[in-house]
Amino acid sequence: MNQLIQKISQKYCKTKVPVLKPGYEVRVHQKIKEGNKERVQVFQGMVIKTNSGHGVSHTFTVRKISEGIGVEKTFPIHSPNIVKVDVLRAHKVRRSKLYFLRNLSGKALRLKEVPLKLQHTEFEKKEESKAESIEQTQEKQSESKPEIASDEQAKTTEEGNNEKTVAEKDSATETNKKD
Repeated sequence: MNQLIQKISQKYCKTKVPVLKPGYEVRVHQKIKEGNKERVQVFQGMVIKTNSGHGVSHTFTVRKISEGIGVEKTFPIHSPNIVKVDVLRAHKVRRSKLYFLRNLSGKALRLKEVPLKLQHTEFEKKEESKAESIEQTQEKQSESKPEIASDEQAKTTEEGNNEKTVAEKDSATETNKKD
């Protein structure tokens, strides 16, 4: 069951996504629909947690201070509404969840910056076209049925089609007599 879910969710995963860790400062470009218009909105802040989900269930939470008010957004990393994620900086942290940042403000909110070692995760997309799946089913059917001799094929087609002429039937019987 688990393998089936992974196989289905693979086609919805993006091919290449950055590995996000708590303490990274990121810029998330998100598609926003307003009526008939569509635009890209940027949300820049600190990654305070990443969900341990795999594939389409993988999420990350970004926190920023906007006009003195803390705002947190949780993004699914493979969402089609996420255009791209830019990793700007990395900060030294020793925890997997940075909830303590919620209580800090101003200069106390600063963390020590470390060199950024950016990595990407690559996902394989396995999409079958309809033509390929039809060919595979035809191959399976042909393998399961034994091959019929050409004379026997002629007899079955003659029996199946009532519209055959008498001349065609006579020629088929002559070939059977020769054998």
